Amino acid sequence: MTTPAASPILLFSYGTLQDRQVQIANFGRELSGRPDALPGYAQTMVAIDDPQVVATSGKTHHPIVQPASNPRDEVMGTVFEITAEELAAADEYEVSDYRRIAVTLKSGVQAWVYVRA
Repeated sequence: MTTPAASPILLFSYGTLQDRQVQIANFGRELSGRPDALPGYAQTMVAIDDPQVVATSGKTHHPIVQPASNPRDEVMGTVFEITAEELAAADEYEVSDYRRIAVTLKSGVQAWVYVRA
């Protein structure tokens, strides 16, 4: 009897996790993904105080999302298939302004995303 393959972990990124240099620094590889959108959310920016995160991303301000007042709002981004180890690395990279939640993307797939804590 064989066990079914584990479902891939999906991570939706609208910000710096889409950057090749950030992916290589955190995951040791460049991720491939596909465009998608996060419905019902709006994007703003947040100042990043962690010097290591700023050094990795090259940016002092990163995008952040929160539920929108207009349910028709959506945030464009990329959905990536990653491993459990890579998800743990993404958790380490994200600063305390963010928390990870499960969402349903516009395409209908379930994915993890980092939103305002």
